[in-house]
Amino acid sequence: MAEHQAVTIENLDGAGADAAIPALTGILRDVVANGASVGFMASSTPADFERFWAGIAEEVRAGRVLLFVARSAEGIVGTAQLHPIAKPNQPHRAEIAKVLVHSSARRRGIGEALMRAAEAAALAMGRDLLVLDTDESGPARRLYNRLGWTEIGTIPRYALMPDGRDCGSTFFYKALG
Repeated sequence: MAEHQAVTIENLDGAGADAAIPALTGILRDVVANGASVGFMASSTPADFERFWAGIAEEVRAGRVLLFVARSAEGIVGTAQLHPIAKPNQPHRAEIAKVLVHSSARRRGIGEALMRAAEAAALAMGRDLLVLDTDESGPARRLYNRLGWTEIGTIPRYALMPDGRDCGSTFFYKALG
């Protein structure tokens, strides 16, 4: 992807989420192959990734998840999710999940654009408190700090890296509005 290529951020509906499964599967495979701790192991198969995205598409159809994609002339190059919390005592809160950018499209502002779209959608829904977590030593941590998120702390050994090593997870929140 050339740096000058335009990238648009889209909030997919159920049909769009279904149509995006092959591209999203490729992005997930790429980030896991490049060592990201995003819930999958190096031994995960393309079928595992596809099942994950099929489940997310179902959540989109049910209105429980907003699925954002970044699209360039090459197709979908990034994604992020917004999970509004359904608990009656948390109508003001949502979680950000799976902010992923294909390795060929990184360092071009795509992660930031996805985050800004998710934040705007949350605010439009009346969700003014967001939370997320990320690998304690991954590049996303710098992005969240730069975007004004507040780092709460790190839980050691929270998850595993794709190669099986322990991975701490750093938690953040952001008050919007």
